[in-house]
Amino acid sequence: MSVIRVGRKRTIVIPRSVAERFDIDEGSKLLLEVNNDKIMLKPLPDAVALALRGEKIATVDIEDIEKFSGEIQRKYVERKLNDK
Repeated sequence: MSVIRVGRKRTIVIPRSVAERFDIDEGSKLLLEVNNDKIMLKPLPDAVALALRGEKIATVDIEDIEKFSGEIQRKYVERKLNDK
């Protein structure tokens, strides 16, 4: 537990050890919850953080990416040709 002080414009500084533990950097988003007499902050991981540090639930290989990219490109070209 840490004691922190509220600064100008009601800002707070998260202790370095806590910020490092939860990968909180400048610009990170936090969810603020109020529960009765408690204030809780929960880190909201962004897409890059999830990709780098998150739990891996699926695998994708380069062939899958190429196939998907080709399908999207074909649909795009068909749409453009139909618009003419």
